[in-house]
Amino acid sequence: MVRLGWPARPAALHDLQAAAAVGQSSLLQAWEQAFGAHGIATAQVLLGHDDVVARDRYLNARATLNTLLRLGVMPVVNENDTVATEEIRFGDNDSLAALVGNLIDADALLLLTDQSGLFEADPRRDPAAALVREAAVGDPALDAMVGEGGALGRGGMVTKLRAARLAARSGTETVIAGGGEAGIIAAVAAGSPVGSWLRSGREPQRARKQWLAGLLQVSGAVELDDGAVAVLRDAGRSLLPVGVRAVRGDFRRGDVVACIDGAGREVARGLVNYHAAEVERIAGRSSRDIEAILGYGGDEELIHRDNLVLLDFRD
Repeated sequence: MVRLGWPARPAALHDLQAAAAVGQSSLLQAWEQAFGAHGIATAQVLLGHDDVVARDRYLNARATLNTLLRLGVMPVVNENDTVATEEIRFGDNDSLAALVGNLIDADALLLLTDQSGLFEADPRRDPAAALVREAAVGDPALDAMVGEGGALGRGGMVTKLRAARLAARSGTETVIAGGGEAGIIAAVAAGSPVGSWLRSGREPQRARKQWLAGLLQVSGAVELDDGAVAVLRDAGRSLLPVGVRAVRGDFRRGDVVACIDGAGREVARGLVNYHAAEVERIAGRSSRDIEAILGYGGDEELIHRDNLVLLDFRD
């Protein structure tokens, strides 16, 4: 808005998209300079609605973010505002942050705001309002405490509480704290009693397994040999192509497929990394042969253990 000389936030969608495009380069430059001073590289990641709804894109976004983190690169994530439309946009960075937390199985989500945290009443109107130090994220009493945001923001504590509950789906804890307080990020990371801690009450890995188990629509199946069945059940490892004997159905990357044993019993299910036709070609082969067979180097796992649930977990 400043670079375009606009004194107020526009209402038209295309004006908002244009402003986002103009501001994006300056925003990323600021991140690059800030982290560059500490020898840390940054990467821009723009996400859209389909990137977290369509399971194939979900897998791509998850893999990219985890790879950047493994390489020591700081991903700077933003909604793809230049092409988003009002009907499909995330609507606020709080919700986007929560979805990213789901993507990477984050331990905690830190939402910074212009207040010290979540208060029992609006502290701008009631100076005596008490700060909520700790609460269960699903507590209905929290709904009465939140209020709408200001003119420039798309939401205040309403969106932050909504985001905290969204993050809790994968077991992520949320802390709401004041962004203007010196050293606030380090203080939260150190476990200092600052801000408002909204507990998810769920163990992260178990929460993810429950989410996967709830994806009831199975698009196909892969039949496993006895060794692969044992590895899944006893070692909790990923499913590799070498353990597959046959393919059933016509599924696509990101679809939910059943893993069945030789007797046709379903032992697990998960998000598959390849199309059915590709699985047929690499079935029974070593992961080292995937590039030679398919012509490109894909994932070494047919289903990664993080995207696979044994039926023992279905509760």
